[in-house]
Amino acid sequence: MRDRPRRSPGRLRRTAGAALLALAVTGAAAGCDAAKEAAGDIVSSATAAVASAAQQKMDEIKEGANATGDVRAGATSADGDRTVATVTATNPKDSAADYTVMVTFRDDGGNLLDTVVLSIDAVPAGASKSGTARSNRTLTGPTTAEIAQALRH
Repeated sequence: MRDRPRRSPGRLRRTAGAALLALAVTGAAAGCDAAKEAAGDIVSSATAAVASAAQQKMDEIKEGANATGDVRAGATSADGDRTVATVTATNPKDSAADYTVMVTFRDDGGNLLDTVVLSIDAVPAGASKSGTARSNRTLTGPTTAEIAQALRH
């Protein structure tokens, strides 16, 4: 049974991280706010790319029923250097079902910080089962987890 998030390729994170580090060093040496803004743009672009990859994973599910109402995200907490949230799927059907859930992590201003796809397999009929959504990278500040999309299949 899989209850771990499917992660986007590490290459994107490494490339974005290297570019961010280079810009931060450049900005610190030059004392330039433009470098900080450019670094923020890179993080935003990387976050958008991860969200796009997550959506592609969701689009791979064929014959899935919209089940956003069956799924709830709990409060976020730190687990090492990652942000996590317990996601619970409640299966209202009369047979077991698998759930694929896209979870977004947002800051207190509603800005998208990260997106993960989580599988919660073999949820018994009329019962609930939980999994853990784990961010792809370190998130700072107050963070909430939201169910962006959920499919029952």
